[in-house]
Amino acid sequence: MGATSGAVWGRTEQQDFRGRVRGTLLGAAVGDALGGPADPLPLEEIRAAYGPEGLLDLAFGYGRRGAVTHHTQLTLFTVDGLIRAQVRRDTGAWHPPTDLHRAYLRWAATQSDWGPDERRKDDGWLAREEWLYARRDPSRALLIGLGDTTMGTLEQPKNPGELGPEAVARSAPFGLLVGWEPQLVVQLAVECAAQTHGHPIAYLSAGAYAVIVHGLARGDSLDGAVQRALALLAARPGHQPVSDALQHALGAVRQGMPSPARVEALAGDGTADGLLAASVYCALVGEDVRHGLCLAVNQSGPSAAAGALTGGLLGALHGETALPPAWLAELEGRPTLLEIADDFAMEMTQGPALHGPAGSSPGWLARYPR
Repeated sequence: MGATSGAVWGRTEQQDFRGRVRGTLLGAAVGDALGGPADPLPLEEIRAAYGPEGLLDLAFGYGRRGAVTHHTQLTLFTVDGLIRAQVRRDTGAWHPPTDLHRAYLRWAATQSDWGPDERRKDDGWLAREEWLYARRDPSRALLIGLGDTTMGTLEQPKNPGELGPEAVARSAPFGLLVGWEPQLVVQLAVECAAQTHGHPIAYLSAGAYAVIVHGLARGDSLDGAVQRALALLAARPGHQPVSDALQHALGAVRQGMPSPARVEALAGDGTADGLLAASVYCALVGEDVRHGLCLAVNQSGPSAAAGALTGGLLGALHGETALPPAWLAELEGRPTLLEIADDFAMEMTQGPALHGPAGSSPGWLARYPR
């Protein structure tokens, strides 16, 4: 893995970056929360339950409005793992996929434990957030992939037949590594996706999504970011279904007014490449964040994943202030999301001031143990 470049961050750049980090994480979570209640329902049932226009506002799921699913839980632990990878570089140990795997195992513990275990000193602060100890319908692939301590790799991936979108839906944070070269962002996202989703369609979709977010976080247009992703995918074996899906998404933009039928055609049977295409399409044609998210979740496929992916793209593109404030006000876990977003932005822009060979902030190392 290549190191981050030593870009010099001015105050304006830092504030813009923090807004995009917050936008990406909150946008993905809001989309996840919007789509969660519709997740198992075909479009006819969504309309029967929520009206002829479908689901246009946060609805009740898991006993409250604005509840997130396992997609947001895992995205939080992705950010945690990335910060800890940076912190651990000081020790001379530098293998981010291992740090991410450890973070995902901490998530897996939240799915079986009653609550935080204070005896585990290396858990850091995120694993002590009690609201995360809730099962939010994680897929079998996630529970099996992280069901033991063996890490899936590209040579020996976990669940080699798994095509679902869950690994893509946790991959937005890789795109926020704006100091990294795009091909390294793809590589890290792909390696970490293979820890639970070992089919090339699933892990290459995760790599493509991460590098699209990366382009947006660096100020590219969405179309330009997708073109960059296509160029990087072309060198990888097994890329054709994912590349085709992205090309279909770009083509669909020119085919008339957006509709649930068009979103469903792109999403197909709910595989990673289809959800990637649907989310890119919804982000491209959405009049604003609310419209794009509603377009993404009102279809018969996995609505929570579609919402999370679309929200991550729109949040990276426009920043946090473009997100619907009434939805943010009800979003489960918003304080945690904001806290880890700001920690990530601080680590990426001011890491050397927090930890290094010369000395480290004890408070930071307590939050993100080495």
